[in-house]
Amino acid sequence: MTKFTGFVGTYTKGNSRGIYSLTLDTATAKIEEPQLAAELENPTYLAISRDNQFLYSVVKEGDLGGVAAFALDKEKAKLTPLNHQVTTGAPPCHVSVDSKNRNIVSANYHKGTIDSYLLNMDGTLQPPASVVEHQGTGPDPRQEKPHTHYSGFTPDEKYVIAVDLGCDKVYTYELDNGILTERHQLSVKAGSGPRHIVFHPHLKMAYVMTELSSEVIVLSYNEIDGSFTEVQYISTIPDGFEENSQGSAIHISSDGKFIYAGNRGHNSIAVFNINQDSGELSFVEHASTAGKWPRDFALDPSEKYIVASNQESSSLVLFERNPETGKLTLVQSDIVVPDPVCVKFLHD
Repeated sequence: MTKFTGFVGTYTKGNSRGIYSLTLDTATAKIEEPQLAAELENPTYLAISRDNQFLYSVVKEGDLGGVAAFALDKEKAKLTPLNHQVTTGAPPCHVSVDSKNRNIVSANYHKGTIDSYLLNMDGTLQPPASVVEHQGTGPDPRQEKPHTHYSGFTPDEKYVIAVDLGCDKVYTYELDNGILTERHQLSVKAGSGPRHIVFHPHLKMAYVMTELSSEVIVLSYNEIDGSFTEVQYISTIPDGFEENSQGSAIHISSDGKFIYAGNRGHNSIAVFNINQDSGELSFVEHASTAGKWPRDFALDPSEKYIVASNQESSSLVLFERNPETGKLTLVQSDIVVPDPVCVKFLHD
């Protein structure tokens, strides 16, 4: 296969009309012009079911916010609305779906909550089954209250993990018939503002991107009880860089050799090598995103390429990835998508 289909979530405060589809042609190393796939308000973050039958999106409807479900025609990159579940207040900022398409979890930055939804066999969402509100603050002015920024499943899906920027914590929950029950919480460095987490594919390690301190936190993970222990902190921006920069997304190659971390302000993706014994990181390079405010990025299914979204310059950029060194080479930077936030490819 040389062509891969992906979808882009956006903010619709400007020219964007919703979710866009894209096609990456690896034979020509080019992204074809993205097309509007679904009209809705602020579909900033997306999740695609493992079987590629459904797409779930954050959604805003006036003063309401929640999650929307779509049937996905992968041949035509077409989305058909199924249903949505919204409640009063700001929409969430992150959504994840489990591999069996039974559960959705979302993180709400403004409310400081993690919400869970049960899914019907046809992919539609039931009303929220569980809503947990975090408590706490941090020393940074932006940490005046909890700000949950990520929720997702551990690799074995035994636990749900929530990452809270506002109170500098990583939470572990059990999920039983849609009900979330807290099992552990880890307090990380005060003022670091943890944002997203990824797990190593075969080491018992996890990696947290911080927004406020622009670091990757290396954690050892106890898969028995779902607890974490701090191992290493490593900066994602150069020493002496004093301009405003905020950490964004973090992703890991499926071979477990490289971590990629986004910097909004420094406008780069930091590349790190992973020690295959300790799980600790060593810096490889910074790759410029040739645009402003790289909000997120994704490895394509072949992992020969990375597509990054520059939110403030309304562009996607395509990098070729060296699987041996982890280094990135910019190959295309003229792809226009208004106010892009996240990129998700169909599963291989």
